[in-house]
Amino acid sequence: MPKGLIVKALSGYYYIQPEEGSIEQTIQCRARGIFKKKGVSPLVGDRVIFSLTENGEGTVDEIEPRVSELIRPPISNVGLAALVFSVVEPALNRQLLDKFLVHIEHAGLDAVIVLTKWDIIEQLPPAKAAAVRSEMDHIMELYGRIGYDVIPTSAAGGYGYDRVADKLTKDISVFAGQSGVGKSSLLNAMIPGIQLETNHISQRLGRGKHTTRHVELLQLPHGGYIADTPGFSQLDFLELGVEQLGMCFREFRSYAEICKFRGCTHIHEPGCQVKEAVANGEIDKTRYGHYVLFFEEMKEKKRRY
Repeated sequence: MPKGLIVKALSGYYYIQPEEGSIEQTIQCRARGIFKKKGVSPLVGDRVIFSLTENGEGTVDEIEPRVSELIRPPISNVGLAALVFSVVEPALNRQLLDKFLVHIEHAGLDAVIVLTKWDIIEQLPPAKAAAVRSEMDHIMELYGRIGYDVIPTSAAGGYGYDRVADKLTKDISVFAGQSGVGKSSLLNAMIPGIQLETNHISQRLGRGKHTTRHVELLQLPHGGYIADTPGFSQLDFLELGVEQLGMCFREFRSYAEICKFRGCTHIHEPGCQVKEAVANGEIDKTRYGHYVLFFEEMKEKKRRY
């Protein structure tokens, strides 16, 4: 039976790219009823075994074991997440960036931070431009020190794409970020001829309209796939336990191992090495503030649910 990769899921259909050399075109498939009985749904990114039907379509018969699985966006077998944030229009939201990083760390993925629209900085009034550059320098130094690659890019200037492409060495990577940050423009520049829809920023709201309405894998020129995912304005923590949150902050880990109390929440306990590192400037205060905010948000959700 033929094998393939689910590259798109839409309206109950799964579009499968057969393995090289078996069948050339993408096959539109339905999933067998057995998946519903087992409470399992095929996902974009799944390696599957399928069978062809007489009408030229197919049926998904078996899902091969997954390496990874994201709940939001629903996609499997991702190795790398490229978190795309613009430096202006809309301004970089560090709280949202840290929330994305928590989810990526929880999923066990590697991450690269891609900063878009660097060319727009030059169009700002001098004082504003200097302030934005200073903030971006701080962000690049901070997240680089934590262990994340941070890559500045510009669609208009045409730079940064080679560095991003070099990072997309995994079989499947995912682009994620809020609306209006330039994900589609970045992909248009990296994959000639795809012409994804882009939208201008709403000046009143400071964010863009959603231009990507479903998850779809796009084949990269030099091999591998990238998933363009719907834009997000928020993420929730329902699939993450509060006791796991601290481990999703990379810079906390070495300090957490020597906290006075096992299971330290790094908020109220005496002898907390994470809090001491914050006080000493070894851990960024804003990152720690986001940790406390997320912790309280998770506790509140747990009380409600």
